[in-house]
Amino acid sequence: PKVDWDAWAGDYSKVRDAIEATYPDMFANFNERMFTPGGFWKGNAAAHRQWKTESGKAEFNTPEVLSATGFDDVEGRFRLMTLRSNDQFNTTVYGYHDRFRGVKGTRDIIFMNRLDMAKLGVADADIVHIVGDAGDNSQRRVEGLRVIEYDIPPGCVGAYYPECNVLIPIAHHALESHVLAAKSVPVRLEKA
Repeated sequence: PKVDWDAWAGDYSKVRDAIEATYPDMFANFNERMFTPGGFWKGNAAAHRQWKTESGKAEFNTPEVLSATGFDDVEGRFRLMTLRSNDQFNTTVYGYHDRFRGVKGTRDIIFMNRLDMAKLGVADADIVHIVGDAGDNSQRRVEGLRVIEYDIPPGCVGAYYPECNVLIPIAHHALESHVLAAKSVPVRLEKA
């Protein structure tokens, strides 16, 4: 069906009507509930231990590939997990204070495990550069990140995106969805 974009742009309640028609269980009376003080709960059957499966029970599947990073663990290589801050929506950054992780005034940081910091010979607040290590002969680099000791698994580092998106090889993606593998990027670190 053709969408009357002008009508939707002129009256967002029409968009909410379409959402309600598409997802009636979650968005019943969407327009009425939209302006309820404090918002409204969309619902979550699992929170009430109701499993919407054929068996009526929670069902768990074992993934076929448990290590789908696409690269081997080698000495000096880290898995970069790109992260959002609490004041960010997708790639739109609204501020420089990440209250989730206690970072204030900057996004030029890298979270590291204390054991990895000791092994690399860096301390909290030292400056490092992240270098892509995908083995594809492409030069990928982000410079000048301040080290922050953080409770993160050994062998892993974390830094914000979109700042670190440049480190993600286009060919490095999830096996089935083909989404860029932004939670497991092969990198090395250099002291500044």
